[in-house]
Amino acid sequence: MMNATPLAPARRTELLAAGAATVTVVLWASAFVSIRSAGAAYSPGALALGRLLAGAVALGAVCLVRREGWPPRTAWRGIAISGLLWFGLYMVVLNWGEQEVDAGTAALVVNIGPILIALLGSRLLGDAMPPRLLAGMGVSFAGAVAVGLSMSGEGGSSVLGVALCLLAAVAYAAGVVAQKPALGRASALQVTTFGCLVGAVLCLPFAGQLVRDAADAPASATLNMLYLGVFPTALAFTTWAYALARTTASRMGATTYAVPALVVLMSWLFLDEIPGLLTLAGGALCLAGVAVSRSRPRTRAAVVLERTPEPRPEHEQA
Repeated sequence: MMNATPLAPARRTELLAAGAATVTVVLWASAFVSIRSAGAAYSPGALALGRLLAGAVALGAVCLVRREGWPPRTAWRGIAISGLLWFGLYMVVLNWGEQEVDAGTAALVVNIGPILIALLGSRLLGDAMPPRLLAGMGVSFAGAVAVGLSMSGEGGSSVLGVALCLLAAVAYAAGVVAQKPALGRASALQVTTFGCLVGAVLCLPFAGQLVRDAADAPASATLNMLYLGVFPTALAFTTWAYALARTTASRMGATTYAVPALVVLMSWLFLDEIPGLLTLAGGALCLAGVAVSRSRPRTRAAVVLERTPEPRPEHEQA
């Protein structure tokens, strides 16, 4: 028992990070269900701005209560880049792209993002690329392909839509990699709050459209937009940042491959969309790949620790 005590804080941190990542992927998966309602009444830019404003208000209130203050100057470069690319550009072009292609094609193209995160993280952040991570990402991507193909409709895609979804994947990957260094200098709440504010400022040109859409939108669409801002944006991006600060960008990117599987489950439960066998198989592959990528080989130190016998009292030694 005494030998395990020094490992307890590290284990606790790992469990908290895993819990935060779980909250993130569940809420991000729920966002796809809410976007279907809100996206029918709000244009892509208006939806992104409304979501970001709701998220910024919620995050700002928490910051005031916690007296977080302004992030250090050294963190602003990463916050600004992630805010522009991930909170701003990503949300607008993804909303637009999903209006041009079917849901399966959008999911398929956007799921290139975790692979790009791994490549950029290895190149720019020096992230390790262990075989388990690569194998898990390969399995998960195969599952995402299966889910995407099973959800794709005939004639529902366009070159513009595919290009927009690809741009969303690149913006998402670059934003994550830019955010990682900032988390070493500022808190997860600071990075998320000010990144959300940067994204909202970028989307301000859509303010007029937001006002016009809100005047005609049904209450359910507006409520879904507010939900997107408070939960999949304010809460989920904060838990994401908390987990990202405690692991590599590559490993966190691989974790998001659980999202397609959860989207299938939520669509089944809340939208009565019964998945086919290919969809279920793809979702299972996504989850299996995440499990592989998140697993860690037993360290040599741990093995030696287990095999080292307890020291014998002097009077028992020969």
